[in-house]
Amino acid sequence: MAELPDLTVFAQILSRKFKGKELDKLEVTVAKKLNGTVGDLKSALEGHELSSVRREGKTLQLHFSDNQILGLHLMLRGELVDLNDDETPRFQILAFHFKNAGGFAVIDLQKQATPTLQPEPVAAPDALDLDKSYFTALLAKKRTVIKTLLMDQKALRGIGNSYADEILYDAGVSPFSIAKAIPSKQVTKIYNSIRTVLEKAIHDIAEANGDKLTGELKDFMNIHSPQLKTTAKGEIIKTEKIGGRTTYYTDAQELFV
Repeated sequence: MAELPDLTVFAQILSRKFKGKELDKLEVTVAKKLNGTVGDLKSALEGHELSSVRREGKTLQLHFSDNQILGLHLMLRGELVDLNDDETPRFQILAFHFKNAGGFAVIDLQKQATPTLQPEPVAAPDALDLDKSYFTALLAKKRTVIKTLLMDQKALRGIGNSYADEILYDAGVSPFSIAKAIPSKQVTKIYNSIRTVLEKAIHDIAEANGDKLTGELKDFMNIHSPQLKTTAKGEIIKTEKIGGRTTYYTDAQELFV
């Protein structure tokens, strides 16, 4: 699943390529996840200029003229691909054709990628806009394990399975720690690691992608990778399930319960 760093880079690429361009044609290949009719969607967006592309949590938002907004959640397997005029991409959900500017498509083998016209605002803060006092208070009242809390999109938005592991490894805190049992010093470390890890990932992915839309990149992971057996420090990487998701960690990460 694409997480905050990948989605931030996708938003940057789409903005560079298509900002200020008019959407000439919107193809809807799979309509089952729409929150309206195909006609509603085409009427709202076709002929309108793309004014910006933003990341909101784990979704992309395409802002068009006349205050029209389309949210895109790629779900577990969704991807963005550049359009080739000669063929329709396999597993296409939506395709955006801009006047004299090419286009891109949303593809998803599982057909779960979800477009939402005029998405409702979400109250939970974005991981990169997180206030330290909010984060500290959040952990202080939760008996859930810290990894599960970091992934809770109703508490804070943008972090998924991969980067939760990366953040907790960077902070030196076990993913099995109970949130409210974590001392204030380590809470501060986690808070700082959220920004450090995510911003570094954005930089690395943007540098690797250039202007090409590619799937999520995990080449820069320090711990969350089946290819890695030890960390750069030589620590043995272990795996275990938390909430059904594979978790990568080391015994060097401190456990608080």
